[in-house]
Amino acid sequence: MDLIRIIFSILLPPLGVFLQVGIGGVFWLNILLTLFGYIPGVIHAIYIIGKR
Repeated sequence: MDLIRIIFSILLPPLGVFLQVGIGGVFWLNILLTLFGYIPGVIHAIYIIGKR
C-alpha cells in the first residue's frame, strides 16, 4: 500500500498525504507547500509516508 501512496505523492502530493493521514494540519501544510512549488510538496509527502 505504501508503494501506491508514493506513486500518488509523486503525481499529486496532497492526495498521497490524504491517503496516509486524512484531513488535518499535515494535509493543509502539504497543499500550501505544493502551491508554493511542486517539488517541496512531493518531498514533504514522501517524508510523511516514509515516517508513518
